[in-house]
Amino acid sequence: MQAVLILAHKNIDQVIELSQRLSSCFNVYIHFDKKVSLSEKQELSLKKLNVNFFSKYDVKWGSYSIVRATIDLMKLALENPKNKYFHLISGQDWPMKAPQKIYDFFEDTNKIYMNYWRALDMKKTGEPEIWWVKYYFNYDQINRRTTFGKIYHRFLLLIQTIGRVNKLKKYGVNEKDIYAGQEWVDVPRDALEYAIKYYEIHPELEKIFSTSFCSDEIWLQSILCNSQYKDRIDRDIHHYIEMTEKHGSRPAILDEDDYDKINKGNYWWGRKIERPVSNKLINLLDQQK
Repeated sequence: MQAVLILAHKNIDQVIELSQRLSSCFNVYIHFDKKVSLSEKQELSLKKLNVNFFSKYDVKWGSYSIVRATIDLMKLALENPKNKYFHLISGQDWPMKAPQKIYDFFEDTNKIYMNYWRALDMKKTGEPEIWWVKYYFNYDQINRRTTFGKIYHRFLLLIQTIGRVNKLKKYGVNEKDIYAGQEWVDVPRDALEYAIKYYEIHPELEKIFSTSFCSDEIWLQSILCNSQYKDRIDRDIHHYIEMTEKHGSRPAILDEDDYDKINKGNYWWGRKIERPVSNKLINLLDQQK
């Protein structure tokens, strides 16, 4: 068996529909942001699909709460020894192929599909990404996406740059060993078990990542890229993502205009999908299955 792990924070009915499509092939596990509430009808629908779901963390963008929710999802899915492969997606993702085709592909591979780069070599929004790990942040308490949060972030960067703060040095971690990448990964059981165990027996990692920014895009890459599993990583994650502004969102909310690109490419998952904007695209994807 294979497991799909879903981090969801909105559009509950769409997440249920996603689960319905996937549950014919996969065991499905969902963490719902604590800020959303499920109706009795929605909970009943998920239970009928045999979906494992829980709501434990108040998830905030860029905060460590995402890592907590992700690790708990992974641990829950690992409890079933029949699960041999694990796919981490968001509640706004959608299969770009028939779920059975995705399932069949992963039955014949032990590769890790995970994008990565060395944090020292990357800048995002003009900031060296390594700053997000070597400096201290507290975005479980502060909403990074508010106007205050944006000003606060700049203040933290300025003060800690002047003060030459280096949290990594404090915990004996070399900056060259920090890797980052997109959060969404497809991982076989042995690699995932290794990563979870490594994280648990190295408490300094939690001390580092719990006070980092966007650590959900860093913790797993940093563990696996410094392990024997690095040779099995394929950086082409086969996710269709349009990093442009469309329908008031970046990444773009996908619509029927994206279909030709999707159809010509070898994509397993796509984001962002949001009904009703994505209705026609979903219908087109259904027709090709």
